[in-house]
Amino acid sequence: MSTTVEKHPFQAEVNEVLSIVVNSLYSHREVFLRELISNASDAIDHLNLDALSSPTLLGEDKELRIELIPDRAAGTLLIRDNGRGMTREALIANLGTIARSGTKKLMQSLSAEQKKDVAMIGQFGVGFYSAFLVADTVTVTSRAAGSDTAWVWQSQARGDFEVRPGERASRGTDIVLQLKEDAKEYLDEWSLREVVRKYSDYVRWPIRMQVERGEGEAKKTEWDTINEGSALWMRAKSEVTHDQYVEFYKQTSHDWTEPMAWTHFKVEGTHELAGILFLPTKAPMDIGDRKKGGVRLFVKRVFIMDDAQEILPEWLRFVRGVVDSEDLPLNVSREILQKDATTRFIKKQVVQKTLNLLEELAKEGEAEVEVDGVKQMKNRYLDFWREFGRVLKEGVYHDAASREQLARLLRYESSAGKSLTGLQDYVSRMQPDQKAIYYITADSLTTAQASPHIEALKKSNYEVLFMSDPIDEWLVDVLRQFEGKDLCSASKGDLDLPESEQEKLNKEEQQKDLGPILSRIHKVLDQQVKEVRVTDRLTDSPACLVTDRDGMSTSMERRLREAGHAVPEQKRILELNPKHAVVQRLRSIADLDDVKFQHWASLLHDQALLAEGVLPADPAGFARRIADLMAGA
Repeated sequence: MSTTVEKHPFQAEVNEVLSIVVNSLYSHREVFLRELISNASDAIDHLNLDALSSPTLLGEDKELRIELIPDRAAGTLLIRDNGRGMTREALIANLGTIARSGTKKLMQSLSAEQKKDVAMIGQFGVGFYSAFLVADTVTVTSRAAGSDTAWVWQSQARGDFEVRPGERASRGTDIVLQLKEDAKEYLDEWSLREVVRKYSDYVRWPIRMQVERGEGEAKKTEWDTINEGSALWMRAKSEVTHDQYVEFYKQTSHDWTEPMAWTHFKVEGTHELAGILFLPTKAPMDIGDRKKGGVRLFVKRVFIMDDAQEILPEWLRFVRGVVDSEDLPLNVSREILQKDATTRFIKKQVVQKTLNLLEELAKEGEAEVEVDGVKQMKNRYLDFWREFGRVLKEGVYHDAASREQLARLLRYESSAGKSLTGLQDYVSRMQPDQKAIYYITADSLTTAQASPHIEALKKSNYEVLFMSDPIDEWLVDVLRQFEGKDLCSASKGDLDLPESEQEKLNKEEQQKDLGPILSRIHKVLDQQVKEVRVTDRLTDSPACLVTDRDGMSTSMERRLREAGHAVPEQKRILELNPKHAVVQRLRSIADLDDVKFQHWASLLHDQALLAEGVLPADPAGFARRIADLMAGA
């Protein structure tokens, strides 16, 4: 075997993280042990999974474990596992390059102040580098399962690392930390026990520490298991503390922040199921990736897969946690999961448990919570909604079975000025004569609030929901009703506002009185509008554009075109406010020549477009008409 020592430079981003780790001061450097134990546990999980199809990988060494060996005389701490181990290529790829480390995302997310806090490390999957918080030199010796060759990776965090052949009796990985002088506390038995208890007590594999017992000639070395070792989700809720839930979440999600809430459940009956589901406090950077899941699947406490997408719908991709089934086969694959009836049952349970948790959170309202040791009043559900509401809305569109429950969880800005409000609260505030739930869609909250379409609704004290998220258009299209009340767009069709017989008569007279003007305007705008009519929708604005009740909104039409879809031209209805001074002026100067009248009519149409945040088709022409109007004023 060649004994050549290879030298490799770290990638630039990895080098930057190492520089921060080595040269900065941290308040949580004990996390190095949590991260290394977590990596060891993952290596054993993967070996255990591989062994289902290749039992020979275990060989004679079937007792899977993690070992800690402190050596005060040498000043070293050894973290050892008998998991699947790594090849030469895996050592280089996993420990020296950005491809697996997540370092680039970490560096992009760290501000100057955050770079002073080691808590960010575990959040981005670069936990191995935390070894340099306490060690001058890190030496990794690893032998892949099924291989006869071991390899050594070594670095002092000075910009490069070495790789050379090594010796190891069997599969697995040894990490030897040459501890810094101010980190020798991690050679003390009590210190190691405390860190393991705090961070890794739930790890399902035994964590054994080599300890010395007795004095003088009676002194002997023995192994002591220092973690609880039982699956946290299999324990009774009364046996699990708040801190244990929080630490379990951090370990399984690689998120250093505390979870917002969680549900710990067991299902017994035809199928047996247990698990813990967590709601994160902050949305991850990749929340838009619909293929990213966060639930780990176990079968009879045996790890199966990390992101079990088959048991978690895309619209719940923010959920983190574990699910353990007693009914699935141990050698289950993704292909089997996709077709299995038990999988469908598990998915239904995960969805229901999550929605129940969200409903509990929503009912909680504003409550006293403790944040970083400080008690304060917060509405946790609104905090959740601001982070994940857009993702949750996808479920209304895609999951008909959960639609009713999800509708109760929707939150929107409102003309009632209640900040974010739900549909149930809206219904409770409806006027006695109000028939529908009114909403307006727009590209922004500001545009929605200023929309002329809602003027008459506001005058009648009818509350309007402001929808500025693109997905809202699809959402209301499938939702249609809530608690027997139709969802009605303020910019579509007839608002069907209550009116007296006298008001109906007045409207008919106004339509007849303005008939010649309406016909003339329609003739000018024939290529742009379907109809021109008077309206009771407006109180302050002269005109607005309205879509047929089943038609497509302007914002939806524009978004589809921007996405490259072929959308047929859609003519809308121009509605005029018969009481507005501009409309009255048009009637009084009905003898205007065709060119000037065309300018006035076009200005009305362009103004209606601008009120919706839409540029006129001919902005230059619009500007000229405004200039001519001002010059002749």
